[in-house]
Amino acid sequence: MKAVVGGNLIDGTGASPSADTTVLIEGERIVEVGPRAAVTVPPDAEVIDASGMTVMPGLIDCHDHLASENYDLLSRWGLDDPASLRFLRTAKVLEDTLASGYTCVRDGGGLDAGFKMAIEEGLISGPRLMVSLGVISPTGGLGDRVSPSGHRNLLYSDPRLPHPVANGPDAVRAKVREMVTAGADLIKFATTGGASTRPGHGPRDAAFELDEIEAIVSQSASHGRKTMCHAIAGDGLRMAIEAGVGSIEHGCYLSETLDLVQMMADKNIFFVPTLMVYEFHSTVSPPHVRERALALADAHRKSIEMALTLGVKVVAGTDAGGFVHGDNAREIELLVEKGLTPMQAIQAATGWAAECVGLEEEIGSVEPGKYADLLVIDGDPLADIGVLRDRDRIRLGLKGGEPFIDRMLVGNRA
Repeated sequence: MKAVVGGNLIDGTGASPSADTTVLIEGERIVEVGPRAAVTVPPDAEVIDASGMTVMPGLIDCHDHLASENYDLLSRWGLDDPASLRFLRTAKVLEDTLASGYTCVRDGGGLDAGFKMAIEEGLISGPRLMVSLGVISPTGGLGDRVSPSGHRNLLYSDPRLPHPVANGPDAVRAKVREMVTAGADLIKFATTGGASTRPGHGPRDAAFELDEIEAIVSQSASHGRKTMCHAIAGDGLRMAIEAGVGSIEHGCYLSETLDLVQMMADKNIFFVPTLMVYEFHSTVSPPHVRERALALADAHRKSIEMALTLGVKVVAGTDAGGFVHGDNAREIELLVEKGLTPMQAIQAATGWAAECVGLEEEIGSVEPGKYADLLVIDGDPLADIGVLRDRDRIRLGLKGGEPFIDRMLVGNRA
């Protein structure tokens, strides 16, 4: 048994911090939380003194691409290096992401279920994973791997990552079944182009018709899978929300459609704005991508503001594959820059994020019965949200009660 005592607790629910607390852990789970004076610590427990530090839930990234390395064509098509080398690099990314304080990640495509199995078997270290495998799209859509010359990637043949292109209600239903069979925990699909998609298929260009989108959502639900939908603007965004997707990824131009934001609130659809990826695209991406990213910035900020005002839960997701791994907490910092309070931004990466990925009964808050996924931070993220990006400030990290970071001094233990 472990007891983390004396810390200032931010529990992930949005409640005010509690000073001088005790979190009692038995095995993988939290068994008791409360003021230090009210919690009896068994004499044989390992006592960890967190006095003067912040105790909070492990962080959650609701949209990452852990297996992605670069945006260039060779990397995207898996032609640059041997598969074994790419797999080992991905294992290192998983380890690095956990070391940055992220105990759970929802992967938005490209990561096969074998990595989740490897973590669960203890072969490699990494966060809890929710995998989508790929982005279901129609011909010419986001998931259709087409080069600028018009050639398609015919060499892509990993059976654990089914080819994501499907057209028509019957075909998309079959594709959902195929993804589930290959190990998908959730279903990702795209109803618009994006900032980084090919010229001629941008943020306002729709992909799929309403009957196809409804078929994806209903088929996913029949398998007990949530949906996450890449949707930025226009008819594709509207149809996704009307169909009742689980979360809208990016949603940059939501501010143009007040009725859709209200519909998201009414349907409890989560908003994952993925600010980090647009920060990247606005600086170093190809010209047409930079232009799109810069053009949407003001509407994106207004969309977040409108969502918060109308009661939509805004959650943290980096969309980090292809440009950076291991600095996921920059997204939390950006959420504050765009108008969230520090407490809301922490909820966006803890309690609200756990709801978004469907694991709210297990993680996301420091409460009895939940997994002991905890961070002990040397600093106060409510006063300076940037401390969450400083790995040296993470003094202790627990995943299921077991340490993956331990920088506590000898004097902090008894």
